[in-house]
Amino acid sequence: MTDPQATGRPAAAAPTAGLGLFGMPSAEGGPPVCSRKGCRNDAAWQLLWNNPRIHTPERRKAWASCPDHVAWFEDYLRDRGLWKQTLPLTADRPMETR
Repeated sequence: MTDPQATGRPAAAAPTAGLGLFGMPSAEGGPPVCSRKGCRNDAAWQLLWNNPRIHTPERRKAWASCPDHVAWFEDYLRDRGLWKQTLPLTADRPMETR
């Protein structure tokens, strides 16, 4: 990758592929941010899910949710048969994925 200062061109924007419906992850070291698009609230819940058409049965993906969006995420995942579990995000229970 070339140095943008050396070429006089601005640096390329960070890639956003796969973020259409859901927001950016939190800054490194900060608390998780709600995954709902446009929401920047701190997450208090994690919703574990699995797409059986592409994931092995033990695989778990996780979305972070603020209290305002947890019901929306559960409905979204349940309607598609993907929801597995909703857990609180606490200091002793960080985001789970496997």
